[in-house]
Amino acid sequence: MAVAMVSTAVEQTPTIDEPVYAGTAAVYLHQHSLRYNPEHPPLGKLIIASGLAFGEARLDPGFTGNQTELGRHLLYESGNDPPRLLLRARLPVIVTTLLFGLVVLAFARDLAGPVGALCALALYAFSPDVIAHGSLATLDVPAAGFLLTAVWSLWRARRHRLPLHLALAGAALGAALATKMSTLAAVPVLLVLTVVSVRHALRRRRGGQPPPSAPPGGVRHGVRGAVREGLGDSGREAVREAVRESVRKLALGAAAALGVALVAVAVVWAAYLVVDPRLRWTPPAGLPVIRGLRGLVAGLLPFPEPYRDGMLIQFGFEYAHWSGFLFGRHYDGSLWYYLPAALLVKTPLGMLALWAAGSIAMLTIRRLRPAAPYVLLPAAVLLAAALHSSRDLGVRYAVFLPMLLAVAASAVCASRHRWARGAAAALTLFVAVSSLRTYPYYLPYANEAFGGPAGTHRQLHDSNVDWGQDLGRLADRLRHRYRGERIWLVYKGSGVPSFYGIHASNPLKAPAHKVRGLLVVSDSSLAKAEGRLARLIESSEPIDDVGHSITIFRRR
Repeated sequence: MAVAMVSTAVEQTPTIDEPVYAGTAAVYLHQHSLRYNPEHPPLGKLIIASGLAFGEARLDPGFTGNQTELGRHLLYESGNDPPRLLLRARLPVIVTTLLFGLVVLAFARDLAGPVGALCALALYAFSPDVIAHGSLATLDVPAAGFLLTAVWSLWRARRHRLPLHLALAGAALGAALATKMSTLAAVPVLLVLTVVSVRHALRRRRGGQPPPSAPPGGVRHGVRGAVREGLGDSGREAVREAVRESVRKLALGAAAALGVALVAVAVVWAAYLVVDPRLRWTPPAGLPVIRGLRGLVAGLLPFPEPYRDGMLIQFGFEYAHWSGFLFGRHYDGSLWYYLPAALLVKTPLGMLALWAAGSIAMLTIRRLRPAAPYVLLPAAVLLAAALHSSRDLGVRYAVFLPMLLAVAASAVCASRHRWARGAAAALTLFVAVSSLRTYPYYLPYANEAFGGPAGTHRQLHDSNVDWGQDLGRLADRLRHRYRGERIWLVYKGSGVPSFYGIHASNPLKAPAHKVRGLLVVSDSSLAKAEGRLARLIESSEPIDDVGHSITIFRRR
């Protein structure tokens, strides 16, 4: 996994979001200002900044453009070496992605033993989506990994050193919230799981026995027994004692949940204070006014003002006009089934089978059943929240699934059926082969049922296929195969073509009869092509593709 991510990071040019995050990270380092990219909290960009700190990232202190212009300025206009600077920004995310693999391993070992742990780790390490987005200077994998760590800490709190693991859970939850606001949807689930963990831990401390005066079997059986006995004095006292004990556990659980929440809030505040200890903040111009429940929630959360204003910006995105592309159809708005359909395309077939089998095993194997709410419930809630998004832009919004469901898949190895481990090993091998075959083109991965990475652009678009990552590969292809030919380029990305030696014209700004030679189109633009671009493509012949994300046409 490390080799795949590092070599991919070296080869890929900037994706659409990375220059914004890298530019914001450089501003954090040099100016300690929160003014850029307020729609995302700072922690993920501080992780990126830790890589930029190992070398000089020059930035003009007088720069005043927007965050998109900031990213381009940092990479291409400040005298920096773009490939080297981008690699330094990506390496800390790669390291955190590898560390989260150890969390998957440890979590699965707690549930299913060493064999199940190795199965879970293999699924995580060969996941094309985790490799693709874990090798970029973006926020999706760090946020999901911190959330996974919080869930594992809560599970550990049931049996080991309750205060320590509750504190770790609060810190990891705070880190997730301080990286991406989409993780807020999981907060109620994790606080309920805190209560469950505390109640279980207290019951274990008593050796699984009820309090001395409580009836055997606890409150429920005690009430039934007292009713059968006619609710005599001893029966009523036993019920009262059992109820008091249950209320005490519930109160302690609620207090623990409050403590976890306070630690999480403190981590969010700390992330902002690390950037600017004085917390200077001027709300950006055009900050949307959000009414209703969303606006109320944003106003009441005990987070710094920049965080709450960032939430308003995110909510404003939900009301913006977006379009999507699924199974060859370009549409306006969003589809509630987009993410499940995209996951069906972009998840290895063996992984899908193990996810399903592991979830069923976790629900049906008695000793694993207590773990089901910890693993499956956060995944279900986060997926449900993502389904309501108005932006159908990629499975990166559900990158928590390959992490949590890798742990669930380990439950297959805990089955008593003799064939279970053999089947799990065979499916894991199938996943590994499918993942290795797509190397180094992980972003456009699709499983064999949908034609592999070469066919992904016919099913999906944007960060599922083409996020601007192959500009450098395009330059190499043009230099070696098409030297001296006229280039017409429609590129969707953050890279600057001329930096890589691509000198091209815009075919949309020239009469159609003059567009002759090579027409090069990013597959994200190809998916949404209409009007003039669509007519140019229809009258051209596809002759080549670059990285399964850029198509080269010949126009005569």
